[in-house]
Amino acid sequence: MSNKPIAVRPMSENEKLLQAKFYEAIVAQSELLDKWSERLLTLELAVPSLYAAVLKLAGGEDAIVTVNAAFYVTFGCWLAALALTLVALFPKRWRVDPTVLKQDPARMAQDGLGIEDFFEKSAQYKRGLLIAASVLFFAGVFSAVFTV
Repeated sequence: MSNKPIAVRPMSENEKLLQAKFYEAIVAQSELLDKWSERLLTLELAVPSLYAAVLKLAGGEDAIVTVNAAFYVTFGCWLAALALTLVALFPKRWRVDPTVLKQDPARMAQDGLGIEDFFEKSAQYKRGLLIAASVLFFAGVFSAVFTV
């Protein structure tokens, strides 16, 4: 190993700006996921209502929906998707040590998350819930075809 000193230089303004934008993007992930959950919630409330309205209009006064397995799958998926979206939308309590930027993974359980860990973990948590909710919702839309 060489005892030669490593050359360093101060960060340029462009490098500082890139670093600042990187951290802004990490912080903004949670807000973007909240917007996704709001839009998904709107869809999850509108589509079943439209489904019922179209069935009523298409069938007239004597509209009857056949209650079969596809009916239960459709509304079960829609209900589960709605529940997951609401869980993602409501804040979760995280244990964070504000004096630590990035926590050692072995110490997270006892000491809490670091600040950077908090933004990363909360975004991962919401992302997982919203992906599952989206898959369930569109599975419900797909199975709705088989209810008529």
